[in-house]
Amino acid sequence: MFKADGGDRDEQRIVLSGLSDEAGASLRDQIQAHEELGWRELEIRTVNGSSLADIEERDFQAIRRDIEAAHMQVTVVSSRIANWERPITAPFEWDAEELKRLAARVPALGTKYIRIMSYPNDGLPESVWRGNVIERLHRLTELAADAGLILLHENCAGWAGASADRALDLVKSIDLPNLRLLFDTGNGISYRYDTHEYLKQVLPYVFHVHIKDGIWENEQAVYSLPGEGQSRVRESIRLLLEHHYSGIFAIEPHLHLIPHLKQQSMADGGSLKQSYIAYGRRLESLLNELQETQTGGVYV
Repeated sequence: MFKADGGDRDEQRIVLSGLSDEAGASLRDQIQAHEELGWRELEIRTVNGSSLADIEERDFQAIRRDIEAAHMQVTVVSSRIANWERPITAPFEWDAEELKRLAARVPALGTKYIRIMSYPNDGLPESVWRGNVIERLHRLTELAADAGLILLHENCAGWAGASADRALDLVKSIDLPNLRLLFDTGNGISYRYDTHEYLKQVLPYVFHVHIKDGIWENEQAVYSLPGEGQSRVRESIRLLLEHHYSGIFAIEPHLHLIPHLKQQSMADGGSLKQSYIAYGRRLESLLNELQETQTGGVYV
């Protein structure tokens, strides 16, 4: 059985985290959810609805102190760089400035990883879109390298999020160790591809994993508990463990809160925090189920 601590030195250590704003807008709710789960890692996207780069310095320092006081650390900072809000025709300065602001903040949170995407198209021919994406992300990766940071490209909005071939093209074209991949198990539902097959191709470059699941119903993604949808979450986790993945599994439930669509619903009368904790428990159970065929696993 996967254990929270202890074990032999050779056991595979699995660390659990999550995009904590799906547990609540306030940092207090986000920390409390992780404390109840017994997890020591947070993935920060927003606090009180604001992205980390937009928060005033005084408020950022308070966030840093609260995380330290809770004896937690930040896994990844999920930025808006090249995401769904910023098509390829948006000013590059928006992303360069956000990266510069984050470069001054993320080390203070104990991490060096920043989640990015790769610019939705805005009417450009595919070849021009690709060229502009690679040129922009090369410049951003160089900025990250100068700051000792690593950008993690998610298989989500943008040119390189559409297929494994494009993700590999991006990483190999830029050819710097400061750009690697973030694999989300559930994004293929919305973007209509098999994420498990995607993972098989990009596996050597995956440094971080989001756990999400769901089905395609009535022309839209409907999200579910991990292992209960069509995303082949079990198979992807098993593949990662078999290849000695040493990163983090971070939940991104999307059950009652979908930030990029600004959708929130708690029709069952529950709370975001309760739903988030239940999702985390389900992932723990799924890992325990997988332990039947995987030896030597430890999650913490």
